[in-house]
Amino acid sequence: MCNQNKAPDDGIVILQKTEPMMCGGTDAYQDTRAPKEIQSTDMILFDATTALGGMISLEPVEPGEPLDYVSAFAVPAKVGTFLYLETAQDDRFGKRTVAWALVKDSPFPALAELVRECNLARSNGHHSETHGLPQNFGGSVRIRYASGEEISFSNNQCPVLSPKAARRIADLLTAAMAGERVSLPDVAALSAIRFAEERADGGFTHATLTLLPDGTGTNTKTSRYEDPTVYESEKPVDAETVAAIKRTVELCGLLAWEGVPDSGFALAQNKTLTFVFADGREVTAQSDRQLPYGIQNGFFKIELEMTTKH
Repeated sequence: MCNQNKAPDDGIVILQKTEPMMCGGTDAYQDTRAPKEIQSTDMILFDATTALGGMISLEPVEPGEPLDYVSAFAVPAKVGTFLYLETAQDDRFGKRTVAWALVKDSPFPALAELVRECNLARSNGHHSETHGLPQNFGGSVRIRYASGEEISFSNNQCPVLSPKAARRIADLLTAAMAGERVSLPDVAALSAIRFAEERADGGFTHATLTLLPDGTGTNTKTSRYEDPTVYESEKPVDAETVAAIKRTVELCGLLAWEGVPDSGFALAQNKTLTFVFADGREVTAQSDRQLPYGIQNGFFKIELEMTTKH
């Protein structure tokens, strides 16, 4: 006799499904293979974002101002650990505090203990998406361990973390950012930026933005597409644009991206930005890195200036 309740071979159980693109409908599933207990303590990725929306907690909240939004991220880099924290006390007005840091000490042992104490694995494997919401009223959690174990759950309709857990995460990353940081070159000492894109079809785009003493720059570009013709151009870049590029480098922490693991998605092209400094030091950032949503667009902003606008 066939067991109607038997989970599919992939472990995915559909809890709720709507017609394609149905506004207001909810799609939800549970990965029955997702463990509710994690054996490893060797964490290699922490990525948790949630809106709290004035959520009332039965648990006592940690000291500090109540939070309405938390997005916390930690991943190993070439040297040290890259951290990102975005918070808001009242998210209705979009006033969020954003900070990033490349620190020498690893926060992962403390994060692994926090995850265990808050029992975040209890929601592992549950994902729910309600279509047509004006914004994400919930969030997502993705935590990976060197053992291959993973915690992953999401819900865009309601918070995915308790106020207490969110506060503890924010406080832990804030304390970690206050520790000793990895020395990074000063953006003011930038002398050039090199962009390189190598495409699977043999095409390429190479551009170099040379920064001049008066604050302006010169952008030279060489590219080849489907035909064998190589196109070349050289254009001036005004001081306002150069200053905006430097701000993007600082705000998005591009000098700290080096050595961050890739996103795991296979791309048809390989893109890099190499930052060259007056003392000869070079730092290279790649576009396909595993990074928080809030700063991922930093690479594209600079690419756009160097390959399209100039």
